[in-house]
Amino acid sequence: MTFSIDIRPIVFVIGLLLVGIATFMMIPAIVEAVMVDTTPTEFLFAAATTGFFGFLLILANRDDRAFSLDTKQAFLLTASCWIILPVFAALPLLGMGLNEEAGLSFTDAVFETVSGITTTGSTVMTGLDDMLPGILLWRSLLNWIGGVGIVVMAIILLPFLRIGGMQLFRAESSDKSEKVVPKSAELVKWITSVYLGLTFLCALAYYMTGMSGFDAINHAMSTLATGGYSTHDASFGHFGAGSQWIGSVFMLAGAFPFIAFIKFAQGRPRALIDDPQIQAFIKFLAVVIFFSALMLQADRGWDFFDALRIAAFNIISIVTTTGFASTDYTTWGTGAVAGFFILTFMGGCAGSTSGAIKIYRFQVLWITLREQLIRLNSPNRVVVMRYHGARMAPDLPISVLAFLAAFFASIAIFTLLLAMMDIDFVTALSASATAITNVGPGFGDIIGPSGNFSALPDGAKWLLCLAMLLGRLEVFTLLMLFDPQFWRE
Repeated sequence: MTFSIDIRPIVFVIGLLLVGIATFMMIPAIVEAVMVDTTPTEFLFAAATTGFFGFLLILANRDDRAFSLDTKQAFLLTASCWIILPVFAALPLLGMGLNEEAGLSFTDAVFETVSGITTTGSTVMTGLDDMLPGILLWRSLLNWIGGVGIVVMAIILLPFLRIGGMQLFRAESSDKSEKVVPKSAELVKWITSVYLGLTFLCALAYYMTGMSGFDAINHAMSTLATGGYSTHDASFGHFGAGSQWIGSVFMLAGAFPFIAFIKFAQGRPRALIDDPQIQAFIKFLAVVIFFSALMLQADRGWDFFDALRIAAFNIISIVTTTGFASTDYTTWGTGAVAGFFILTFMGGCAGSTSGAIKIYRFQVLWITLREQLIRLNSPNRVVVMRYHGARMAPDLPISVLAFLAAFFASIAIFTLLLAMMDIDFVTALSASATAITNVGPGFGDIIGPSGNFSALPDGAKWLLCLAMLLGRLEVFTLLMLFDPQFWRE
């Protein structure tokens, strides 16, 4: 067998990213030193260790030639980064370097960082209200870093790989090059600038609604990343109505395609209005939220605007795969639980920070279903399938159906594996679904909105780490690593 991939540039980039992670670790270290007047030993130790390994990889794989990655290399790099970086990011959570016994077990620490960097938001940590500010900020930073990484991957890499229809949203449809870097460098700059700007606006809006500066910054990062990590055990139940409305708006922003924001920033004000994904997404949410508010008003006797706010916040949180909660919606009745479980699979728009299936795949499915019905009624009729006026590629419906088949098969397999660990069916099913969709909270007494994942056995946590990575990498990105053909010439 002849291996066709030169891994040296991949290892070099991983080294650069490890140095970057080590640098980011100094931010919570400084904040903790200032806020609680203590030496943040766990972060200093973790930053030194991570930076050391990063520099070793850089020095061992340095090349003075112009830097470039082909599609296979970018594909392998993406999967490798999401596997390797969470392990080093877990070091501060282990409490390494502390004199007292502190920190999480290795399994729990990796679970927390995989959940954070994949923007899932599932947690094994409790007592957040009394936790060191450095640890809280590090969790939010992981959400934020993972969010921008997801956008870059979705907009630049996945369209080249033609995974599940992502080629619809290729930023430069006329560019048939197989080179991913450096042609995409300018787009990365735009993505980062828009992401930073939205995060700043969100933090400012949170602060104006009464959040402390620390809470505002943390929640802004996890909101735009649709990650769901909070600084309080009660999540958004700790804050007032104003913060919940702001959260709803910016969770939507995180679930919108960032290409639309870039076009808007470049002077095309109708980009956010004319996008077919955004149009369908907003219409769907408006209908679901309105009728949910009516049901809450009738069943619970709440004021309509209170019911509207609570329904909007929690539904948007689940659909955008953020995972914040302002209340335990599983107490709203069996119908509400079933509804929220279905909403878990929806997701936001392609090219956003949200996970799950995403709205455009449902649009493609509807177009395919409509075309099939027309053919059944008129077998000789020529039907051209179009998306937003553009003719769809013939392989697009097949790629979307293949993605959905792999997606739901993965949930079934992980549910079975968890159930074999003597985990009850509701917990096993909802844990698998929430991990692969990157939503965060599950259902049931253990991992519901009022619980967390700490009670699960270690084996289950490692399985869910794999499920979170699988879902975050759009299933095929990780599965392709197990295909022998991928490694051959």
